[in-house]
Amino acid sequence: MKPHILEVGDQLGIVLQDVSEGSLLLDGVTAVQDISRNHKVALKDIPAGSVVRKFGQPIGVAQCDIDAGSWVHVHNLGFSTDLGALGQGTESELSGDVIPERRTFMGFRRANGKVGTRNYVGIIASVNCSATVCRAIASRAERAFADRFPDIDGFVPITHDSGCGIAMSGEPFEILQRTINGYIQHPNFAGVVLVGLGCEVNQIKNYAMSEAVKDKRLSLNIQDAGGTSETIKSALGLIEEMCINISASEQREEVSVEHLVLGLQCGGSDGLSGITANPALGRATDYLVAAGGTAILSETPEIFGAESLLISRSSSDVADQLRACLDWWLKHSEQNQVSLDNNPSPGNKAGGLTTILEKSLGAVSKAGATPLRAFYKYAETVKQAGLVFMDTPGYDPVSATGQVAGGANVVAFTTGRGSCFGSRPAPCIKLASSTDLYRRMQDDMDIDCGQIISAATPMDEMGLQIYHRLLDVASGEKSKSEELGYGDNEFVPWRFGAVL
Repeated sequence: MKPHILEVGDQLGIVLQDVSEGSLLLDGVTAVQDISRNHKVALKDIPAGSVVRKFGQPIGVAQCDIDAGSWVHVHNLGFSTDLGALGQGTESELSGDVIPERRTFMGFRRANGKVGTRNYVGIIASVNCSATVCRAIASRAERAFADRFPDIDGFVPITHDSGCGIAMSGEPFEILQRTINGYIQHPNFAGVVLVGLGCEVNQIKNYAMSEAVKDKRLSLNIQDAGGTSETIKSALGLIEEMCINISASEQREEVSVEHLVLGLQCGGSDGLSGITANPALGRATDYLVAAGGTAILSETPEIFGAESLLISRSSSDVADQLRACLDWWLKHSEQNQVSLDNNPSPGNKAGGLTTILEKSLGAVSKAGATPLRAFYKYAETVKQAGLVFMDTPGYDPVSATGQVAGGANVVAFTTGRGSCFGSRPAPCIKLASSTDLYRRMQDDMDIDCGQIISAATPMDEMGLQIYHRLLDVASGEKSKSEELGYGDNEFVPWRFGAVL
């Protein structure tokens, strides 16, 4: 099989199967050594010091002369922060008739006008000290009420390791409060019980419960309730009444796709992620936005070097915010004595990715070709429809937590190596970059995007398949990660600053 060439003018190709030394790759190009599938091969001689391009964009600098037919990876391709400025925005084009015929799903209308894709009850900890009690409440509620209230999708403990030992003001504290408040108000929670200890920095009195849902957004402190056992008992009583009210008032109904807010995530990426799963999700994003929905792109360190592709389709205000955000990340990483190029994990590199610049090109393709409409801080409530950007770390649980706090009521997660992830209360569908991965991890993967290579499935067709799957899951069908029970341990608010 010939190497997959991504863009005219690229010096590289991607080998789609293991290649042995001496194999003929193209006319006049023979493999210099064994090359693993999904890794890069030089299609022409590349002099030392040359900027190496993939997708027509810079991904590194040749550290030595690289002969045609050579494996191109960490041993001969280097990273430089200066290369980020060399990236060029390209004219975005939406292919074909981008507005899909299907533009509704079955969701739960809430009193605040938002729409849920799930009907959970959340038991949310204000502080780590109430985490164990929250888990006990959720477990006992599941046993006591699951059969009695089949319209309730489950009882979700939202716990974390913060809430005290931090300053009562400043950005770290604001981020924690924004994140927790986003979950309290999340439309996938039909009801919430917020549980505090009583003496923590992050007091539950700081969270205003809307009058419109006062019987479905409740709170209590362990110290005031009389300890662990009494708190669990009191909470179960509150939840029972809450479930009665929810069952009487919350039913699925047909709603517009305008109410769907999609969190875009990628993790465990490989050399095919930027060729199959990510651009296929980008097509689905284009369909969703054209139908009136919203998609949130995040993972700021994973757009470095590819930001020009977003800036070229942004307003000047959004572009300025994005540039300022990337400048902050460069300073932040330098202050912490790390490089943004530390981001590609050992698994990413084993799968064929070499530098953060290369990884970013694939990550940005999840955003499709639609204009970028707005920029949001971490866990800030998303109000603008269309494609938006939220500043988050690249670490998947932290990033997805911010998106869900911002209002994402469904998540799409592409993976090349096989990430196992859930994001309750938002259902998460997993998109495999290769047919081999899909077959090996069928219990975890929802869609085989590798068919773009293995079965020559057109990108538009795969994007439409993802779009329909998103609407099916939003309407109540369980994703693979939901069937496996993922999602209780992936609530990880972004935490930085002093622990006091």
